[in-house]
Amino acid sequence: MNKTILKWLTVAMLALSALPSWASGYAQTKYPIILVHGLFGFDNIGPLEYFYGIPEDLRANGAQVYVAQVAAANSTEVRGEQLLTYVKQVLAVTGASKVNLIGHSHGGPTVRYVASVAPNLVASVTSVAGPNQGAALADALNGTLPAGSLSRTVVATVVNGFASLIGLISGGSGPELASNGVRYYSWSGAQPYTNALDPLDPALALTALVYNGAKNDGLVGSCSSHLGTVIRDDYGMNHLDEVNQTAGIVNWFEVDPKSVYRAQANRLKNLGL
Repeated sequence: MNKTILKWLTVAMLALSALPSWASGYAQTKYPIILVHGLFGFDNIGPLEYFYGIPEDLRANGAQVYVAQVAAANSTEVRGEQLLTYVKQVLAVTGASKVNLIGHSHGGPTVRYVASVAPNLVASVTSVAGPNQGAALADALNGTLPAGSLSRTVVATVVNGFASLIGLISGGSGPELASNGVRYYSWSGAQPYTNALDPLDPALALTALVYNGAKNDGLVGSCSSHLGTVIRDDYGMNHLDEVNQTAGIVNWFEVDPKSVYRAQANRLKNLGL
C-alpha cells in the first residue's frame, strides 16, 4: 500500500513539474503591463516586433500585456500624452485601476511622464536603458563635439544610418517607492557589441565610442539609465539586445532578455502590483 501511494505521489510530482510555466502564473501581475517603445520605435512589420517575443513570453507566464504605439520621434511630452490616452483605454477595457509601465530607451522618460502627471493610474514604472540622466550621444549630436569635426560627422552619420535602418526594417536614481506612490525600477546593458551575426551590432560599437570607455550599451550610458531601484546596469547586452533584437540574435553568453522581463513581472506580482 505504501509503495502504491509513493508511486502515485511521484507521478503527481512529475506531472506538476511538466506543467507549462503559465500554470503557476509566474508573471501574473495584479495590474496590466504596458510595454512602451523608444525612439524610432515600431509595432509590427510581418513577424518582427519591437519587443521581439517578449509580450508572448509574458502572456505565456500569466501576464496581461499590452504594447503601446506612440510617436516614433517626438518630444517626451507629446509621446507621454499619447501614452496617457492609451493607458486610459487599457484601463477602460480591462476594468483595472492601474497599470505597470515598462519603457525601453525613450520609452523610459515617456512612462515617467505618465507617472508624474497621472500617478493614480500607475502602479509601477520600469525603465529599460532609459536616458534618465541625459545621454552623451545626444549631447554630441547637439553640439558637444566641435561643428565640422570628423568625430561629430562620424557619429552623426552612424546614428542617422542606424535610425534609417530601424525605419526600413520596421516601415534619475531615487527610492523604489516615490512620494507619488509609484514604484520605480531600472535596468540596462553595458556591452555594445555582443554577437557577430547581428547586422546592427557594428553601428552600436561605433556609437559607443562617444562614451570614452564609460559603461554603456551603445546608445545610453549605464549611469544615465539609473532610476529608482537599479536591478542591474551591466547586463552583457547592447541597446537592441535589451528588447531581444535583432530578431532574437543576442549575446549567447548572457541571460535571455525575455527572462529579465519575466523576472520583473514576477517581482511586481510578489509586491501585489
